[in-house]
Amino acid sequence: MLNPEVSKLLNEQVNKEFYSAYLYMDMANYYADQSLNGFEHWFIVQMQEERDHALLFRQYLLNNGEQVVLTQIAGPESGYKNFKEPLTKALEHEQFVTASINTIYEAAYKNKDFRTMQFLDWFIKEQGEEEKNADDNIKRYDLFAGDPKGLYMLDNEFKARVYTAPSLVLD
Repeated sequence: MLNPEVSKLLNEQVNKEFYSAYLYMDMANYYADQSLNGFEHWFIVQMQEERDHALLFRQYLLNNGEQVVLTQIAGPESGYKNFKEPLTKALEHEQFVTASINTIYEAAYKNKDFRTMQFLDWFIKEQGEEEKNADDNIKRYDLFAGDPKGLYMLDNEFKARVYTAPSLVLD
């Protein structure tokens, strides 16, 4: 059994990760409506990753004898003003998720829950990658998307992203 505070935060994270999947699906839908199929694909892959992160948190809770409590997932705020806005909102969201995982880590540390800390180590590394990818997308958009040919090339590059299931092993 986990410390009640740690268990509560991990349960909240399951729902935050599912919300992340909703958010990225919404962004994919926006780009699909704009016929930017590469951007759409990039966010569909991102949605799959976030769904898998939720399932990893779920399995960790179950493996530790905890009940998984799912709550209602709010729909994301839609209505993007331009092609760049979803990219900016994605970075802001990843920073929010990083802060949330850091809060869980802090609670685990306070409660000397070293197993949960070890579990979260993978997510801390993953969040560093997530923030870098989101930041890189913004920088690349700023560099190339001002020109229709550049936007077309960036869209094609995003289309090449390949989904890879997380490699975290839970015992």
